[in-house]
Amino acid sequence: MIRNEFMSRFGPPPKLADGILVKRWVTGPNKGKPKPSLTTQGLLDRGLMELPDDGGHWLRARFTAAGIAALLEMAEDRRALPPTEYQHVLDELGIRQAGDRDDGSSPMS
Repeated sequence: MIRNEFMSRFGPPPKLADGILVKRWVTGPNKGKPKPSLTTQGLLDRGLMELPDDGGHWLRARFTAAGIAALLEMAEDRRALPPTEYQHVLDELGIRQAGDRDDGSSPMS
């Protein structure tokens, strides 16, 4: 779910800081209440995300400090977040890939 939500598609890549869109119930007894997906609800239940309700039409589930720590652990495995597809996420997490240099020069020079 993390890879799907933060995959680059058309336009600018999604940002972790923007969180994950959560819809609201439109009708029925839960009208107006958050309607997170099962996966998002699992992240909320484990304290990896929070869902502040500011009363606006759209809700955004955002990562907590524990969620960011879990993402950092996930990013340690290059197969989980391949830099070719998720470099924007790695950049936002402040992760430098092997071969990156502090002086901005190419590792091949």
